[in-house]
Amino acid sequence: MTGVAVIGAGMAGRAHAAAYRAASTVFGLDRPEIRLVAVADVNTALAEDVRRRYGFARAEADWRALAAAEDIDAVSVVVANELHRELVETLLAAGKHVLCEKPLASSVADGQAMVAAARRSDRVAAIGYTYRRSPAVSAIRDELASGRLGEPVHFAGRAWYDYALDPLTPMSWRYRGGAGTGILADTGSHLVDLAEYLCGPVREVRGAVFATVVPERPVPAGPTVGHVRAELTGERSAVENEDLATFTARFAGGAVGTFSASRVAHALPDGLGFDLFCGNGSAAFDLQRASEFAISGPAGEGRRQVFAGPRHPYVHNGLAVDSPGAGHGTGDMFTFQARAFLDEIAGLKELPPCASLADGLHGLRVLAAVVESARRDGGAVEVA
Repeated sequence: MTGVAVIGAGMAGRAHAAAYRAASTVFGLDRPEIRLVAVADVNTALAEDVRRRYGFARAEADWRALAAAEDIDAVSVVVANELHRELVETLLAAGKHVLCEKPLASSVADGQAMVAAARRSDRVAAIGYTYRRSPAVSAIRDELASGRLGEPVHFAGRAWYDYALDPLTPMSWRYRGGAGTGILADTGSHLVDLAEYLCGPVREVRGAVFATVVPERPVPAGPTVGHVRAELTGERSAVENEDLATFTARFAGGAVGTFSASRVAHALPDGLGFDLFCGNGSAAFDLQRASEFAISGPAGEGRRQVFAGPRHPYVHNGLAVDSPGAGHGTGDMFTFQARAFLDEIAGLKELPPCASLADGLHGLRVLAAVVESARRDGGAVEVA
């Protein structure tokens, strides 16, 4: 039996909690039993809400109680980026398996320390690149691996969201931290990982441009959750990071990448997607149509739209209704991720393992190179 806990009861924390609850319902039934132990958050009312909704045994105000608890084996860390290092290092030292939300940390130096801590530990230490668990994205990756599409030539990716367009959305940790800690870290980190998941490592970036569209935000009177309006103090605070980020990249295999990320994209609540052009074909994915993907081949007949179904990764026994076109969403991807994390702990190999902290560190190096390119007015920067 594996005892699980979640640190952070905000929007993404709820997704992890719900995923652990659902993980026992997907794929084979011969896995170790899951015990839903605890949710921790400094906002105790929020922690209690998540505990009750998803059936965890207790709520805690201090995350250190989870590190010390003998009935907890695995922990999701779903808090502000600058807190990741302390929590992950402490949990690993306490013998816990850790699934840390992306981005790995708020700096490369912190990421390096976390990777070193993982290497000293014999526990599973993973990072939550959730969209790797998309059946559609995984199907496209399988097409690439088969050779049918040929070698990647151009990845054109977008991470367009509208959550920060409202100037009355209150100040939170998402709007503090300096260049690169805004939309680039928030959803650009997912986009970079998807690009590398399909095309291999990024070796150079250039042409980076950042912009802040809403320069000040109202200060909330209390804790905030997600991106909604809240009671305000009447004060305002300067936004410290970017609302928009664009850049280009060169992959190790020679392909070119073009990237655009925004948190002020009008009427796009969840606009993650990409087009991938290869020597013999192409593919495309749009998160707003999560259970579909487009693909073309060497015959030149044009693109066709494909509904993800049982012949594609994760669908068979991963969805309660696992027929083609039945549909699924991001919540299901969190469930597949939780199942893969728990399987890795149990030594099972049916599902691909989660990305490692070393993968997360590489992602931080790419983001750091983008920040440096923007500082150099778009100059070329090699990824360290």
